Amino acid sequence: MTTYIIFVNWTDQGIKNVRESPGRLDAAKKLLADMGGNFQQFYLTMGDYDMVAVCEAPDDAVMARMVLKLGQGGYIRTRTLKAFPENAYREIINSLG
Repeated sequence: MTTYIIFVNWTDQGIKNVRESPGRLDAAKKLLADMGGNFQQFYLTMGDYDMVAVCEAPDDAVMARMVLKLGQGGYIRTRTLKAFPENAYREIINSLG
């Protein structure tokens, strides 16, 4: 599984309907689970982003489909980062020679 960090901001429509946000989060968790992935952590945040999620998915295409489907709802905009865990980081650095 590949790890992804997703930065999320509400759209105008999303903040207007913020009380429905927990239900949308539950639906997003189910959507990703149905695609073979999972949410590992989720945070409501203060600063440049409204929410941050740490997720796992089988591959980049699955994660791309998931965030595109979420974006189609019109409630959020996302920025997604592919994350390398510490052991992969060490392997990459060690491979430099």
